[in-house]
Amino acid sequence: MPEGVAAAGQQTAASIVAEHLAQMILGELAPGSMLPSEAELATRYDVSRLTIREAVKRLEGRGLLAIARGRKAVVREPDGAAFADFLTSVIRYDPKGLFDLVEVRLSLEVQSASLAAKHATRASVAAIESELQGMRDALAQGDGALLPEHEATFHRHDVGFHAAIALASGNRVLGYLFEAMSQPLGEAFFISRRGHDKRGHTLGDTVDAHQRILDAISQGNGRAAGEAMRLHLKDTERDIRTALSQLALRPTSRK
Repeated sequence: MPEGVAAAGQQTAASIVAEHLAQMILGELAPGSMLPSEAELATRYDVSRLTIREAVKRLEGRGLLAIARGRKAVVREPDGAAFADFLTSVIRYDPKGLFDLVEVRLSLEVQSASLAAKHATRASVAAIESELQGMRDALAQGDGALLPEHEATFHRHDVGFHAAIALASGNRVLGYLFEAMSQPLGEAFFISRRGHDKRGHTLGDTVDAHQRILDAISQGNGRAAGEAMRLHLKDTERDIRTALSQLALRPTSRK
């Protein structure tokens, strides 16, 4: 029994039990495993079943457990929903958040591309190629100009390209983090694209930059892959800076 659980108030006891259960879930139980019953846990921790129920609900809120009516709680596959929500909120309401996201991407994706060049299989390279082809196909719908109705498709494949590289790296943590970043990245791409246009670049240039990354990965050249990714992301940073400066120059309406 965790020291102090039985003597603690109900709310505090639930918090302590929740932390001990979280350690057990993260350290011992595979996704899909069932927790012991409320009665078993109450006996183990010497607390009431109500306290166990509250602790389990807390872990459900943290995304660690799934609870079905009348059944034992089940360990969930980890996902980055909470992290994704945080990133989305940051880039929507704080312009600096966009630059923070690029800084994080520079740390993660340069490494991701370098590792992918070393560890990518034929299947994972094909997955990266497929996403790049999706970008090309969306662009081709407008004969080289991205039509509004195809913009979301282009950005979805752009996100997919970067996600496929993260998976190809062979590093599960990178894959997990990128999965969590996917939704906010999609939103950031719409903003950076405006700056890209203002700087006189085309989406054909974007496709070419992605092709250079893919070529280096296909050739197994980790240094070149990392450098190609770094140059691409620094260009994205300049696009965002230009887009935000244009927004700041817009005249405000007066009543």
